[in-house]
Amino acid sequence: MLKFTPILLALAYAFVMYHFSSWRTRRELDERSTELADPRLKALTDRLASALDVPRIKVHIYEIDPVNGLAAPDGRIFITRGFYRKFQNGEVTGEEMASVIAHELGHVALGHSRRRMIDFSGQNALRTALAMILSRFLPGVGVWIANAVTSLLAARLSRGDEYEADEYAAALLTKAGIGTGPQKSLFEKLEALTASRAGAMPAWLMSHPKTEERIAAIEKLEARWG
Repeated sequence: MLKFTPILLALAYAFVMYHFSSWRTRRELDERSTELADPRLKALTDRLASALDVPRIKVHIYEIDPVNGLAAPDGRIFITRGFYRKFQNGEVTGEEMASVIAHELGHVALGHSRRRMIDFSGQNALRTALAMILSRFLPGVGVWIANAVTSLLAARLSRGDEYEADEYAAALLTKAGIGTGPQKSLFEKLEALTASRAGAMPAWLMSHPKTEERIAAIEKLEARWG
């Protein structure tokens, strides 16, 4: 029984972390966000809503500076204040913002946003269990190995989700008559905006695929769709 203790402890830790992370994320978003009210973007989100055959798509502004969009586990879509400023300043077009919203809708529709919260807790549990087990045999480096393994796993899962959300967005944007052009042009802009954060990190360690790979994947979809 004792040999299973690290695994049982890790599972209990994952359960607690999942509920705590869900509560903390929901509280943070509730306290620091308001519903987006921009007539130019609403005209575009209405086109997305029509393509999905839903009455409307609600988008919220999350009051932080980094350029990002996100989908909450409860299904809400957020654009950061920093991203919205880029649109207001003319650095990002309305159609490009619509492509971000379509991408985040993809995460919700495909279950990524809820699964990521579960994955996060599961990865912490795996990291804890591996560290406990490996440290018995490899003192000093066991924790490092556990961190490396779980980080690689998280990055691979995240990249897969991004490709799936890109494909969903491409289909939705095409159906809405917006097309995939804004999606691809935004990728090229985001590369410049996020280059300093990515640095020289290898592509297989990044949570998002390389820009050229994402664009190539969309162009393959376009060719397949004719």
